[in-house]
Amino acid sequence: MNEQKKTVILGASDNPERTSYFAIQRLTAKQHPVVAIGRKEAKVGDINIINEQPAIKNVDTVTLYLSAANQKPYYDYILSLHPKRIIFNPGAENEELFDIAKANGIMPLEACTLTMLSTGQY
Repeated sequence: MNEQKKTVILGASDNPERTSYFAIQRLTAKQHPVVAIGRKEAKVGDINIINEQPAIKNVDTVTLYLSAANQKPYYDYILSLHPKRIIFNPGAENEELFDIAKANGIMPLEACTLTMLSTGQY
């Protein structure tokens, strides 16, 4: 079995037409612990979507489903999590945060979480 990687999803949604919805489902199906953060409280399967910024330890990955402009309020929060990597999903590309991540020893990836999961690269 693959190593479990605690993942924070920023831009989580309970709308089944949103990519972040599928990310929650697929990450949990692969038994990765998930913290889903969105604009409104909701639920996807057994995962609660919260609209807070809780302190979380041992974060492996932050995966972004927010536009660059909507990421700005989360910069300090993301850095406080000390993730090993940040995945900028399609539409979430952000050169500024990409560079901030690198400067803080966090691996930034412009990739698709769903593709990485399906190809065993997660």
